[in-house]
Amino acid sequence: MKQYIILALSAVLFTSCVSTKKHTALSDEYVGLKNIHEKNLSDLSRVQRELISLKKQAERDSLELARLRSQNDRLIGNMGEMATLSKKEAENLEKSLEKINEKDKQIRSLQDAIDRKDSVTFALVTSIKGAIGDLSDEDIQIKVDKGAVFVSISDKFLFKSGSYRLNSGAMDVLAKVAKILEAKADFEVMIEGHTDNVSYRKGDLEDNWDLSTKRATSIVRVLQNDFKIDPARMTAAGRAEYVPITDNETAEGRAANRRTRIIILPKLDQFYGMIEEGLKGAE
Repeated sequence: MKQYIILALSAVLFTSCVSTKKHTALSDEYVGLKNIHEKNLSDLSRVQRELISLKKQAERDSLELARLRSQNDRLIGNMGEMATLSKKEAENLEKSLEKINEKDKQIRSLQDAIDRKDSVTFALVTSIKGAIGDLSDEDIQIKVDKGAVFVSISDKFLFKSGSYRLNSGAMDVLAKVAKILEAKADFEVMIEGHTDNVSYRKGDLEDNWDLSTKRATSIVRVLQNDFKIDPARMTAAGRAEYVPITDNETAEGRAANRRTRIIILPKLDQFYGMIEEGLKGAE
């Protein structure tokens, strides 16, 4: 009897074990099929998006094709009109093209002259910076604007307050400027005096116009008499307080506005000579 009971239990346990294994296998297969299904759905969605994008691109291509066909039709029509030009109209067109080509040559020649002038100006800036040496950029500023070189010198290097008499230290600065002007004899020079907005009247000076102009002429005389710079190259000008580089609300701002500006630029006849030379070369 015990043997039968043991056999029966073994049969039940064996059957249960087989069912569990089958259930696990089916479960794994279901998960795998589910993953494949989800991937197929994702691929289908991507393909659908690509299909929509391709349809839109096809619509754009169709519109572009229609536009190109229309443009081509217009060009063919224009060619037909051109073919019907009379001999006189063709001659007029040729003359117009010749004038355009001539203008183009003149423009290129003018640009070449400007480029050459800019090259000379750049070389001048480099030589000025080398000659100025280690003076502070705050006290002596050098810049290029519209083909001219501007050297702005703080008045503390040149004049005492309210005076147009050059101080002793000014000669060192002007000697460096004169060295550059001597090496560039084909350049013109303008000396500009600038003041702050504090009203000034003393002795024979009526206002800041007088003071700024007197300071400019003082520098011109030194460059002419002490450093032998040709006076025909130089112009003295006073700008008073009317061209400030900053506001006059603070002592620092007023000090910055009290300055002398030396403008160095090629002679105009030299510049026009460059243009004429370029035009001859274009002929």
